[in-house]
Amino acid sequence: MLLAVLIAVSAMAAEPAPAPAAVPAPSDTGKVTITSDHFVVKDAEHQAIFSGNVVVVQPKVTVHADQVVADYGNKGATSLSNFQATGHVVLITTDQTATGDLAVFDPKTQHLTLTGNVVVTNKTGKVKSDKLVVDLSKHQSVFSSKGGRITGVFTEEE
Repeated sequence: MLLAVLIAVSAMAAEPAPAPAAVPAPSDTGKVTITSDHFVVKDAEHQAIFSGNVVVVQPKVTVHADQVVADYGNKGATSLSNFQATGHVVLITTDQTATGDLAVFDPKTQHLTLTGNVVVTNKTGKVKSDKLVVDLSKHQSVFSSKGGRITGVFTEEE
C-alpha cells in the first residue's frame, strides 16, 4: 500500500543519501531518533535544523535526507507545526520505499507532499511521478505530473 510508507511520518518525510555506518534504533515504540552531521536550534524562530546525512528513525518509518527542518510551537518539539526533508529524500518502511527531492508534512491538514522525481516502490510494483500528495486523514494518495505522464509498473506478488 503506497500510503503505509507515509502514514508513520504523521507521528513526528532521487538518489538515496549516504547512510551512516549504523542507523540507531529507537528504544521505545513512541520515540523518534534523529542523527545528523550538524544540528542547529533556532529557539527564537521555533525551528530545529538537522543537516548532513540526516537519518530519522521512527518505529514505522526511517527517513534519510540531506536536511530536515522541523518548525514547532511554544510547547517545543511536541508541538510540531511543519516538517520538511530536502535533498535525496528516502522514506523506508518494512514493505516499501519512496524517494524524492522534497518531503513536507503539515500536521494541521494531515497532508504529506513528496515532490521532485518521486518513485514509490514495493514488491509488486513501482510508480513514478513529479508529485505525490497523501491525505493521511482520508487515506488517499494522489500522484500528479507537470506536462508529463505518471508511470506505474505492476507485477503479481510471489
